Amino acid sequence: MARPGKVSRQDNMSSAASSVRELVTPEGVPLGIVIGSAASRFMALMIDFIIIGLLMLALFLLLLFAFGTFGGNAMKPIAIVIALSGFVLRNLYFLLLESRPKAATFGKRLLGLRVVSRDGGPLSIDQVVARNLMREVELFLPFMVLGSMAATGDAGGWAVLAGFVWALGFSLFLLFNKDRMRIGDLLAGTWVVERQKVKRVDDLAAGGTVHFDFTDAALDQYGITELHKLEDVLRSGDGQAQRTVADAIAQRIGYTGPIPDDRQFLTDYYRGLRAHLEREVLLGTRRQDKNDL
Repeated sequence: MARPGKVSRQDNMSSAASSVRELVTPEGVPLGIVIGSAASRFMALMIDFIIIGLLMLALFLLLLFAFGTFGGNAMKPIAIVIALSGFVLRNLYFLLLESRPKAATFGKRLLGLRVVSRDGGPLSIDQVVARNLMREVELFLPFMVLGSMAATGDAGGWAVLAGFVWALGFSLFLLFNKDRMRIGDLLAGTWVVERQKVKRVDDLAAGGTVHFDFTDAALDQYGITELHKLEDVLRSGDGQAQRTVADAIAQRIGYTGPIPDDRQFLTDYYRGLRAHLEREVLLGTRRQDKNDL
């Protein structure tokens, strides 16, 4: 029995297990993921805010220099430009970085986090927009309202308290659900999860004997997103997942021959798909996923 004041090994294992979720891809492959902790998400957000703050400071100094050079009462137009630029910059920062394949801002990358869709499919731009625009309502809007009221002298004690409760309620929402979702995640259908730490020890496309040869029509069935998922399945070494993916690919491409070795079949398809997609990029075509036909 664990002594009072100590955290037992069983408690640690139980806590870790409570953060594990099963994410099923559209191909029917179950992937174990770990929900990002509230502490790591907070630290990632602080890093992102520091980066955005430094960019805003650089913009402020540039504007100050420009207006100072040309004279005139500069502070009012500078304040307007900074306010508008702040809204655009912070939204573009999150939207552009989270819509990329890594689905993570610089803060999330440093903390080993990324955004995924809870339905197991590729993260859509609609989901990225929804979760990030909600941040304006969750965090920035109450403070902007309070700032505006303070500037006009209309901010009373009850208004300040209401704004504080509003911001606090949204900010602490992720502490009261087991998936650590904020309101934006809930509406967008997303999770923030820990990135899998996989040691890249070899190049799956290099070397080895090719046993399965695929036509261009068969390779046209998938895109970059599926290529990355296939690589993860191959590197995981999970035989059951490889069996499921091999069956899904064979069914989609119309392959009816024998598959004595699932891993060999998947490795050959990975090699063919990677080379096929690289050729398409050189020709000016970039196939993002299986729906991008």
